[in-house]
Amino acid sequence: MTAIDLEKVRARFPSLRAGYIYADNAGGSQVCQEVLDRIFDYLCNTNVQPGAAYSVSEQSSQRILEGINAAALLFNAASTVEVGFGSSTGLIFENISRAMENDITVGDEIIITEEHEAHCGPWKRLADRRGAVVKYWRTMVTSENNPFSLGYNLHDLLLLLSPKTRLVAISACSNVLGSVMPIEDIVSALRKRARELMTPKLEVSVDCVAYAPHRRINVQKWDVDYCVCSLYKVYGAHNAVFYMRSGALQSSLSKIVHHFVAAESSARKIEIGGPGYELVYSAAGVVSYLLALTPYHSLDASFDAIAEYEQHLMKPLLSFLTDQKQYERGVRVVGNGKVDESRVPTISFVVVGQTPIKSQNIVNFFDSKGGIGIRYGHFYAYSLVANMNPRIDPDDGVVRISFVHYNTVKEVERILEVLKEVLA
Repeated sequence: MTAIDLEKVRARFPSLRAGYIYADNAGGSQVCQEVLDRIFDYLCNTNVQPGAAYSVSEQSSQRILEGINAAALLFNAASTVEVGFGSSTGLIFENISRAMENDITVGDEIIITEEHEAHCGPWKRLADRRGAVVKYWRTMVTSENNPFSLGYNLHDLLLLLSPKTRLVAISACSNVLGSVMPIEDIVSALRKRARELMTPKLEVSVDCVAYAPHRRINVQKWDVDYCVCSLYKVYGAHNAVFYMRSGALQSSLSKIVHHFVAAESSARKIEIGGPGYELVYSAAGVVSYLLALTPYHSLDASFDAIAEYEQHLMKPLLSFLTDQKQYERGVRVVGNGKVDESRVPTISFVVVGQTPIKSQNIVNFFDSKGGIGIRYGHFYAYSLVANMNPRIDPDDGVVRISFVHYNTVKEVERILEVLKEVLA
């Protein structure tokens, strides 16, 4: 395994030079230099409408194509016609659900998790409009000693399937629990069970927002129909990118763009209005940065190196939060407390018991120390947090500390120092 050159990595993020500890990366990462350069260059030199015959417009069109090619590589899509851009994950999923409206009938069933509302909300609204039924694949407690140790059981999901199941919408990684879902295995089991039930049409939608900074997306290997991630959480600008399987484009989605736009066989059929062209071009910077992380110039190798380093980063924090002393103090990790490949360094916890501490007060204590950014709340996974048992106030929610591969061991050590103070 090729190790990440941390000095080289941090040099690519201008914002890190100030020494501030960014530990709210699940809410949005810092922006790499490759992205900044492309945005600046596009706006200074090719800020015209693409598609015209004059030279600057042709250059603009070529740069946009570079961004589209990068998005296809990021997803491992079979074709560039299967990818597109939007201002946010929530808007993209809403557009997909609107485009699917004519393919959903009364009594169809949609299975969702209670994760980020950007993914869950559009399907619930679609069901309301079309008379479909929403079923929930909910978490279960996975540890006798910690009621906040939550995870998903595949058997529970398969029990929800029926001949009426039309769509299953799941997250590849929870932005609260930090748990990585084995998407390939889940989808394989879903399709096998659907065949047994003779389900006429089953599609799978995957939210990769919390997954994309830490692991390689592979939509072809996973065999999914829809996939979306936010580039601003993958070291890019504030926009999002999506994948739609070509078969779904043809058979499931109606065009919601202008009637005269020829986009029936392209992901552009849900791109209402043009995406920010400089942001599309900047996606090429995200992929360029990721490819350069190892000498192999391979996204697989880069994400393997990221995962290995991030395991090293999160071990001290998880070890501290789960040790016996902190357990007796009332500290409970929300999600899996083990350091292994089943989680990313998005670590949430609460402090309960005889002397509880509000999550907001812990974050306030960090703020008083200065130089560290962490956060509390439900992080738009409102239902997941609100339905925990024992109950917690979803607005106070959990404390979340989230690392990515540009964080350092010294930063983790500083966070541990402050945690020890607030929990003393």
